[in-house]
Amino acid sequence: MKESSTSGPIDKAALIAWTQRFVRYPSPQTELFEQEPQVQKFISECVLPLVQEIGLPARRDPMGNLIVEIGPQGTDRSLILMAYAMTHPASRMASPYGGELVSGPDGGWVRGRGISEQKGSLAAALAATKAAADLQQLKGRLVLTVSTAGETGRHDAAKSIIQSLGFVPRCGVIVIGTTGRVALANKGRVDVIVTVRGKAAHSSTPWAGVNAIEGARRVLDRVMAIDVSGTRHPGLETATLTPTSVRSWPEATHTVQDEVKLVFDRRLLPGDDPQAAYQAIARAADIGKPWSVTTEFGPFMYPTEIPPDGDLMRAIVAGCRRRQLGEPKTFYSHGSLDAGYLGVNGCEATMWGPGDMSQWHSDDERIAVRDLVDGAYRYLGLIEEYLT
Repeated sequence: MKESSTSGPIDKAALIAWTQRFVRYPSPQTELFEQEPQVQKFISECVLPLVQEIGLPARRDPMGNLIVEIGPQGTDRSLILMAYAMTHPASRMASPYGGELVSGPDGGWVRGRGISEQKGSLAAALAATKAAADLQQLKGRLVLTVSTAGETGRHDAAKSIIQSLGFVPRCGVIVIGTTGRVALANKGRVDVIVTVRGKAAHSSTPWAGVNAIEGARRVLDRVMAIDVSGTRHPGLETATLTPTSVRSWPEATHTVQDEVKLVFDRRLLPGDDPQAAYQAIARAADIGKPWSVTTEFGPFMYPTEIPPDGDLMRAIVAGCRRRQLGEPKTFYSHGSLDAGYLGVNGCEATMWGPGDMSQWHSDDERIAVRDLVDGAYRYLGLIEEYLT
């Protein structure tokens, strides 16, 4: 990347252009998840060509995730920046893929779907990686990945990335908009899927059937009576249990329903046993005859926590000071992403990046240019501090 006389090794104009380029290539979540063609093509037709244009080595793993590795191998220091390709669907957002540069103070904003959540941070991390490669001072391994996930709620893509790398980096950043704050901990999550089956009948003779909706009501009452507040975390408070989906079949009028599927979102604190949380729900959901109930352990993400004085946090703070950007604020996230998977495998990992969290999934999603540029320099500062 061409060095800017006003902003050091990161070219502001190029960074904005990259961000617009990413936003203008749709990669929304669909029922196909990581195999959604638009997500796969976003990496193969948008990100990969740009990475090759700027001279970074890149490859793709069996799931289609993009992997860039630079710096010496086999050192005692390694850092992974894990970005995401998949975004929230366009929903009601007008011109979600226009990538307009909206005028305003400090350079204005770039607008578009996924820009405050995934794609702004992706551009910033790529700019920092390119700048670090150009400086040629790395004494450790730097890995930048673009995961085919982003909205899936599971670790499949992260697992594929680590398997393809052949090692677990010592420190990691989940590259996503956090309003510039560093997550000291985040909750995990397991989706528990409960299926209630009865017997279909015409609704004029309900006694001839077994109404799965009535069974589902009983399941809902019993499951929601579970007390999940027994353990408290100083930053994350208590776990939560939330019903998030109810569907019934057959989809026909005047019919006693013979199947209802409920999904419960059970949030986990660091140290919680996900199997114990699942089993508690399964026991409560077992309402017995005349219904048949099955319970499934669904998509899952680990919780994680990093020490505020650990290697990663010290490097982040020192790197920001090195780039004269001040110490970043910290927070605790009730959301779940791949920091938990990295953490359970021995990588000290957090969520951190430019992009206002209040803009996620909004109808006017945007990122401030100043935040975008500062975010790239914050990532670069971390790389310099930890790997040089």
